[in-house]
Amino acid sequence: MLLFFALFAVWRHHRLLVAAVCALVFWALGAGWLGKPLLHLAQTGFESPSAPQNVRFASRTTFVLLGGGTTYDDNNQLVPRRDAFTRVVAAADLYRECRRAGGVCRVIVSGGNPEHHEQAEADNYAPFLFARGVDASDVLLENESVNTYENARNVARLLGPERDGSFVLITSAYHMRRSLAAFSAFGMKAQPFVSNVRLPHVSLFPRRRGFVDSETALHEMVGLARFYVYRLVGLY
Repeated sequence: MLLFFALFAVWRHHRLLVAAVCALVFWALGAGWLGKPLLHLAQTGFESPSAPQNVRFASRTTFVLLGGGTTYDDNNQLVPRRDAFTRVVAAADLYRECRRAGGVCRVIVSGGNPEHHEQAEADNYAPFLFARGVDASDVLLENESVNTYENARNVARLLGPERDGSFVLITSAYHMRRSLAAFSAFGMKAQPFVSNVRLPHVSLFPRRRGFVDSETALHEMVGLARFYVYRLVGLY
């Protein structure tokens, strides 16, 4: 929007063209014609949800559940956002499978309060894990991080130098590439577990979901590019 406003102000003799291009781009984003390929690009390599039976459990297995936001439901109760809730369910399912396999299993919930709600993501998600059979003594809460890099940094601090056993990273498909890159920067080689995949649709008219998909994809690709630039200049 800022770019189009700037062009509109600078190219005074081409304002009609700038306005037409702006309208076309936003229509393509909302209707999925541009948003769909962007989301496919963001989810490259993780086009299908993971299956619990494909996870390699060890004598000690750590599951890291990454936050995906909170929202208020119809009863004005703070709950995990839709994609975040799929991550919670996936973490609980994996934990139960791990316990059945006979190993030592724990879940680290990582997510602060970037939206400035009444609870951090980790604190909000925990009761949903308990309700699905995760033992409270096997849950660690990391409730200070506000982005993916801080997720990785703070989890690394929680784990300390001893990182034996299996390490499983749970998040959505569009978020997985950036998450793996961030955790690898702290020496943590994780098994990726894709909790859900966004399936964009193309329509004639723009829809709210189309704009959300487009914004999600752009956010992840810009975030991944920023991570590598910051690594290159020594900021990460």
